[in-house]
Amino acid sequence: MSTSSSSLTGAVSLPSNIMTSAQYQAQQSALASAQSTSMGQSAFLTLFTTQLKNQDPTDPVKNEAFVAQLAQFSQLEATTAMKTSMDSMASTMSNDRLLGAASLIGKSVTVPNGPVVVTNTTVSQGTINLPTGADGVTLNVYDSTGAIVKSQTYGTQAAGSMTLSWDGTDNSGNAVANGTYSYSVIAISKGQTISPTVSTQATVQSVTGSATGAMMLNVSGGKSVDLSTVTNISQ
Repeated sequence: MSTSSSSLTGAVSLPSNIMTSAQYQAQQSALASAQSTSMGQSAFLTLFTTQLKNQDPTDPVKNEAFVAQLAQFSQLEATTAMKTSMDSMASTMSNDRLLGAASLIGKSVTVPNGPVVVTNTTVSQGTINLPTGADGVTLNVYDSTGAIVKSQTYGTQAAGSMTLSWDGTDNSGNAVANGTYSYSVIAISKGQTISPTVSTQATVQSVTGSATGAMMLNVSGGKSVDLSTVTNISQ
């Protein structure tokens, strides 16, 4: 009986896998602290003053150590504030660029590998650059399915920019249907076969800002082009 009474009045030892209420609360508090990803100025000062109050009076932390901690926190806080400021500036600049690009809506721009739009009254013309000239140039016109509808050749061309002119007819001389087409050029220059990029005129219909910060112009013919690739803007 004495042994039983002693076990009832003495400290009870719990199995290792069972926690008291106090232990559980302490664990949850520690987890909540670990999940925190940042320390604000108020929390840092609280921790700092607590450290001062509880340091060993026989072996106090040197002043230099405290100054170093303050300097590190100040530097971190300044860096965080700078990042926030830069993010805000980048967002503002992106909005300004979008507004600036929006002023191009309705205007005609020259874009590389742009669409060739055929309507009842107009056909988009194209230009190529021939730095060393050409002994001969072949222009191929493709429809939206990729089929060739017209091939026409040009004679010797001087070095510089060359304008490609298509009258909107197929190889049989019949007018093609209204729609979107594309140009491809093969040139012979100094014995070498080259395929210069064809730039065409297209009307800007809308502007879209991409996730990378690029301004995309949605032009007639259903094509989107990067604003940075535009080489000419006209009314």
